[in-house]
Amino acid sequence: MTMKFVRRGILLVVSSPSGAGKTTLARRLAKDHNLHFSVSYTTRKPRTGERQGIDYHFVSDEEFARMVQGQLFAEWAVVHGNRYGTAIDTVNEAIEKGVDCLFDIDYQGGRQIRQQWPDDSVLCFILPPSLAELERRLRNRGTESAEVIQSRLAMAKKELAHYKTYDYLVVNEDLETAYSELSSIYGAARCARSRNEPRAQALLAEAFGHD
Repeated sequence: MTMKFVRRGILLVVSSPSGAGKTTLARRLAKDHNLHFSVSYTTRKPRTGERQGIDYHFVSDEEFARMVQGQLFAEWAVVHGNRYGTAIDTVNEAIEKGVDCLFDIDYQGGRQIRQQWPDDSVLCFILPPSLAELERRLRNRGTESAEVIQSRLAMAKKELAHYKTYDYLVVNEDLETAYSELSSIYGAARCARSRNEPRAQALLAEAFGHD
């Protein structure tokens, strides 16, 4: 008979400079592995095709400030002049229920998640193959001005300096290869001893008759 065992949920953080492909990779991983995709709150205006409550919770500056004051965020940060945050209730509920949760957030948010849940978080940073390729991808979006693109490239250089705080690095030169590597990282995290030790301890207790 299989013993009942609830493995604590994994907090998988995926970060990258804008344009490196983290959102494409993260959403595919969430779909393929039935992960709970954490929907962030943001003061940014919706882009074409983005849906309220699906891509983001779009809120006013006043509502975001109220949530900050009420300490309702697990993490929040200002990125490119807009504020983004993750509700703390979402995180705690996922961990306790054994639900693996995926976060598409920047290094500031990743750092805050790691500080609060060091044993439950797995941090993965997506690297572009080069800054020239990153610029090409940003320009090919066709959604931002040249001034905004230059701002994002300047920020990318600052963000890259934080790669050492992450557990894993994935270079997104080829999307399929990068996805395979990210999927493998998630699979390894699920099998980590620290997350499954209670099961092993229960088996030992059953084998040797210990309480």
